[in-house]
Amino acid sequence: MEADHEAVPLNLAEIDASAWRELETAAASPRSGFRFLNLCSVDSEARPQARMVVLRRADGPSRVLEFHTDSRSPKWRELSANPHVTILGFSTQTRLQFRLQGVVELHAPGSDQANAAWDKLSAWTRTTYTGGPPGDECAFDVIDETVLPKPADEAKGKPHFGLLIFRARMLDWFELRRQGNRRALLIYDQAGALAACRWVNP
Repeated sequence: MEADHEAVPLNLAEIDASAWRELETAAASPRSGFRFLNLCSVDSEARPQARMVVLRRADGPSRVLEFHTDSRSPKWRELSANPHVTILGFSTQTRLQFRLQGVVELHAPGSDQANAAWDKLSAWTRTTYTGGPPGDECAFDVIDETVLPKPADEAKGKPHFGLLIFRARMLDWFELRRQGNRRALLIYDQAGALAACRWVNP
């Protein structure tokens, strides 16, 4: 199966289309290799910060990825000050690495966009926003199920729920192969259209 995958002769336009299909599939499939991505930002002291985030939605034609976060988190503050980010993902299933650069739009708790995304969440996912601010000292040394939030508490998390909309300006596509790794750069304009593309050395 791997040999067949490596033998497929993709041109740059096909690579672009297939990459965004992978991301759209990942947003709907917890088993996808690109379901969890690494979002990298810069903090107030110009230090790089990276964390894993769940891909909630992908739209190929507009080059958009959607993520959710707690608006009390350091990540939210960093992105508010500097919205330029890099997103990195690697799928062991396809042996593909995607490195995307672009800008994040923040939609604060209570905004129309955040409310619409909140309404689509399961009751259990909503409870993940009901605890204390991310990164604060925890009130217990060992996780105790008796103090974990219950689904009935889900509404308490809505004031902390923030929506991140990432708009890609560049995709660095890399395919790891047994022989002849391949890498391509894809550049997008403000509207999301493919503006330029080229092969580069791996």
